[in-house]
Formats: sequence, structure tokens, C-alpha cells
Amino acid sequence: MVPPMITRGDIVWLGIASGVTGGIIGGTMLGIGMDLMANGQPFGLIPIIIGGPASGLIGWVLSRRLARRLTTPD
Repeated sequence: MVPPMITRGDIVWLGIASGVTGGIIGGTMLGIGMDLMANGQPFGLIPIIIGGPASGLIGWVLSRRLARRLTTPD
């Protein structure tokens, strides 16, 4: 039995989904952190620092899900 191939649509969907969701999550964390810092709360630095890795984590999770779907038999 031949394993399923990754299609162009899978790659495009992965890029769009991870970019949009990562941008929303990272941007929201950055906005909340900047608001807290502007209002004098020093712990607002925490969401600013973890915003980038958290948005990248979304793409990693989506790519792992795509890889799992391709390696498991139907």
C-alpha cells in the first residue's frame, strides 16, 4: 500500500492557518503586554516575551497534526 502524499493544498493550508492563528495569538499577547507596560505594570513584560514562541508553537502543532494524519493508515 502506498502512503498518502502531501499535496500543495496541504502545504498552503498549513501556511495560512499557522500564519493567521500565530499572528492573532502573538499579536494579542504583545498588545496585552504593551498595555500593561504602558500602565505601569512591570509583569506586562511576561506576555511580550512569550508572545513570539507561543505564536511559533501554533505552526509546530499544526505541522505535527498534518504529519500524524499522513503517517496513520485510514
